[in-house]
Amino acid sequence: MIRVLYTVMIGVISGLIIWTFLKVMNLGIEFIWEYMPSVINFKYYAIVVCTIGGFLIGLWKQKYGDGPEELDKVMNKVKENHRYSYDNIFSTIVSSLLPLIIGASIGPEAGLTGIIAGLCTWAGDKLKTFNREMEELTSIGITATLGTIFASPIFGFVEPLENEEDMKLPKTSKNILYFVAILSSFGILILLNNLTNTHVGLHSMGTTTLTNLNITYVILLILLGIFLAYFYFLSNKLVKLAFQNFKENPITKAVIGGLFLGILGTLLPLTMFSGEEQIYVLLENGAQLGFLVLLLTAILKIVLTNICIETGLKGGHFFPMIFSGTALGYAMSIIINIDPIVSMSILTTSFMANILKKPLAVVLLMMIIFPVNLIPLMLVAAVISCLFRTPRELLLSSDTK
Repeated sequence: MIRVLYTVMIGVISGLIIWTFLKVMNLGIEFIWEYMPSVINFKYYAIVVCTIGGFLIGLWKQKYGDGPEELDKVMNKVKENHRYSYDNIFSTIVSSLLPLIIGASIGPEAGLTGIIAGLCTWAGDKLKTFNREMEELTSIGITATLGTIFASPIFGFVEPLENEEDMKLPKTSKNILYFVAILSSFGILILLNNLTNTHVGLHSMGTTTLTNLNITYVILLILLGIFLAYFYFLSNKLVKLAFQNFKENPITKAVIGGLFLGILGTLLPLTMFSGEEQIYVLLENGAQLGFLVLLLTAILKIVLTNICIETGLKGGHFFPMIFSGTALGYAMSIIINIDPIVSMSILTTSFMANILKKPLAVVLLMMIIFPVNLIPLMLVAAVISCLFRTPRELLLSSDTK
């Protein structure tokens, strides 16, 4: 019973932190990107703001370190050590928020996972009486965080477990704790959204039909998703090589990253930000943007995300990659003349599944965005995509996918 109470507490606190973090992020974005442009009418506003923002981020990192760590690194450390360092929680919060507020092409999941993992480890250290019993406290916190950020409780449970080799479920008692934490965290987020009449997190695109679906087009979209994943890995490798000589100069790196962000954001505004809300802008205006703009947006979004992360404007890659997949999916719907939502769902699922090599987790995530009647189609796309291994030449030496 004590373990359940502590787990509920972890879930509630995680939900409060996630909601507060995202609320502060959105307020900062609204001030810089909605209010200020209405006061200052300047053609190159984005370039100036992003470059200055990059400089400030570089200064902060020079003093407090290069945080936050990417999501997979956080999860690997927790898996190996059953804990995560909480020595620099405050600096990690600032390091996570600043890039998001200046419009970096990253998601909030990496920073939030590191913050909550650190706080859970701190709580476990303080609860010395129950330390042995609560060794999974940090893992539970990560599960609750993922389930809440992506508005998919089951995804939060499955994503850390699923891999290429096996998928071994924890003991029943631990399963209960995981779901208690996820539901507590997700419930608090929904409650706060309703109380404040706001929305944070992913939401559904609506409904669609599968009439006149051509199997040839389905195969084409799956293959394009796989090729887009290959481009992601290639871009990641090339960007790391391009900036490998800047490791000791965080200010220069961050300024370059901010400059790239500002320039691309001026030319193609949808390449900026996490992509969470831009997906729905895309759904409303995709036809007006046209094939070429959508294609360039999808490709350059991937490049920009890798540049942001490598230059110190760090965060997660989930949300930007989902957006990139939907952008290319909409572009293809214009060419092959099928329902945009169907096209987006197939291509994005294939793309994300090939990157993560976790078909079940990807479908659980995609079903939050796309209509439930597309789940069988997305399952097929995810499984087929995972059969295509990433060419070794595209991978970094430490990658195993």
